[in-house]
Amino acid sequence: MTTRHDLSKIRNIGIIAHIDAGKTTTTERVLYYTGRTHRLGNVDDGTTVTDFMPQERERGITIQAAAITCGWRDCQINLIDTPGHIDFTAEVQRSLRVLDGGVVVFDGVAGVEPQSETVWRQANRFGVPRICFVNKMDRTGADFWRTIDAIANRLGSNPAAVQIPIGAESDFRGIVDLIDMRAILYYNGGDGSEQVIAEIPAELAEEAARRREQLIEQLADVDDEVARLYLEDKDISAEQLRATLRRATLAGTLVPVLAGSALKNKGVQLLLDAVVDYLPSPLDVPPARGKDPKTGDEIACPVHVSEPTVAIVFKIATDPYVGRLAYFRVYTGAIRRGGTVVNGQTGQKERIGRLVRMHADHREEVDEVRAGDIGAVLGLKAMTTGETMADPSRPVVLERIAFPVPVAEVAIAPLSKADQDKMGLALHRLLEEDPTLRVRHDPQTNETVIAGMGELHLEVMIDRLSREFQVGAKVGRPQVAYCETVTRAVTSQGRLVKQTGGHGQFAHVVIEVEPLPSGEGFLFEERLRGDSIPRNYLSAVKAGIQDAMQKGVLAGHPVVDVKVTVVDGKHHEVDSSDMAFRTAAAMAFRDGMKKAAPVILEPIMRLEVVAPEEFTGDIIAELNMRRASISGLEPRGDGTQTVRADVPLATMFGYATGLRSRTQGRGTFVMEFDHYARVSEKEMLTLLKKVA
Repeated sequence: MTTRHDLSKIRNIGIIAHIDAGKTTTTERVLYYTGRTHRLGNVDDGTTVTDFMPQERERGITIQAAAITCGWRDCQINLIDTPGHIDFTAEVQRSLRVLDGGVVVFDGVAGVEPQSETVWRQANRFGVPRICFVNKMDRTGADFWRTIDAIANRLGSNPAAVQIPIGAESDFRGIVDLIDMRAILYYNGGDGSEQVIAEIPAELAEEAARRREQLIEQLADVDDEVARLYLEDKDISAEQLRATLRRATLAGTLVPVLAGSALKNKGVQLLLDAVVDYLPSPLDVPPARGKDPKTGDEIACPVHVSEPTVAIVFKIATDPYVGRLAYFRVYTGAIRRGGTVVNGQTGQKERIGRLVRMHADHREEVDEVRAGDIGAVLGLKAMTTGETMADPSRPVVLERIAFPVPVAEVAIAPLSKADQDKMGLALHRLLEEDPTLRVRHDPQTNETVIAGMGELHLEVMIDRLSREFQVGAKVGRPQVAYCETVTRAVTSQGRLVKQTGGHGQFAHVVIEVEPLPSGEGFLFEERLRGDSIPRNYLSAVKAGIQDAMQKGVLAGHPVVDVKVTVVDGKHHEVDSSDMAFRTAAAMAFRDGMKKAAPVILEPIMRLEVVAPEEFTGDIIAELNMRRASISGLEPRGDGTQTVRADVPLATMFGYATGLRSRTQGRGTFVMEFDHYARVSEKEMLTLLKKVA
């Protein structure tokens, strides 16, 4: 492994994909071939390194992103295996925020699936260069070229095949490397360590030559030097091709595509080569940019160990043995054991205790983690996900990570007084770990309501409450997490005047409330003239509005997609205070909500159902009964049909059982949140009757 001082030898990468594409199996093979493990872990057997939670091993899925450090070709690879299920999409988002490159794994049979599209969009948003690995090439129906076409058409990308498979399905036995024009063969039944380098099979020689020509043409389209050599009909060396492909990958103009079968131990070493050859080091990505928390001035954070420290906490985990564990990425400077950092958001100082390099649930203690590297620290008291650790001499705030809003909720009640005491602490820790989790108290039922990204997300959280924290609880049925918003712009005001002897309480706030496009969340602005409201009270005004947004005026649901502008107000030199302005602002917002024609919004899910073609009619009929809007049908190569639809989450509880019965157990579906939409008048009346 590298000495960790040469930044060009570091790769911070994530493995991202749709559920069941083979991410964790691929990660296990990476650990085996890099010498990090000495046996091949298996998802079905529950023997994987990165899926170490009991809930992960029982369900055969990844729930938490797991960090691993390993070495390949004198490079240090910090690898994060992320979940594929949409309910745990926050794990993918916060991982992509701190990674430099990504490996997107596709199922060679299913091709591009819904969560493939989601993680691809997330990678686009964070500007993460990536390579593709078409996995499961040994399965019946696997088609490398169909998957490449889907990457181009459904993801709008420019995939470049750098390999072609030798054989297909049960006959898949190796790979043709189009860069070096050689064949790599594997023995069936082996652990994949023995790769046989051979001549390209005669039956593939013509296709390999044609595909290599296509690859060079693609590179010529994005690189002037390759274009010149190609037009002059000159030879282009393998080194030139690799260098050009690396530049194109870093620029996002091409995406290299590789083939293999992780479960059958074929193609993973070549994938590791591609990680080193094509994905960026910390030196290849633009420096992070933060802001001075006091002045708002922009601060560049170059990747250099001698600069003042700037790092971001991207994940909080509760370790059952050592307590609170904060994962971080260092952008500049170094985090050192025994040193002091300041929280850029709050100004609070914290001392760095034990520093560790993570290997899933195992830890290696280190003295420092330098610029460009990823590590974890034990014992930070108040740092939360998305906050910045900085040198006390130069506080910096990096852009926080934005997470989606919850769409489902469940009510829980402790079984005993002892459970009630433990529940508060347990929920506090789960909230620290998971930024997509929300907890509120329902005063009407005296229940605690947990909101999350879906039924599975909530099920896992309840299971963790019981197992990890020994909290006994009575659990209700999952419900939809509705929201409220406004449909027209209004002006409103809140006025607080109290005189109780001595200092009173005075604040007057005038605001404009107007709707924002769906998904925009909350926007706060001020358009004050003079000193009607001193600037030091604006943060209290904003906090008061956000307080009021927690509970709308129709049915008590959170308020989203509103813009609030403070336009006027009054203050008193003696009687005004932060609390007074916070209260007045909340009053102004509630008044504005009532006048702004509020409506209730419901989550609309993007659904994809895969089943044998003969069941398509029944599937569509049932979806129409569930208020679905069918958006597309697509036959697949294995005799199945894909049905795509947009459907309200409120109608989809229990759908898995219905689908199984209609398709003789052969249908599967995936569902992810797409957007919030206004409920119909009939639905709104029904919802309002429930709270009347």
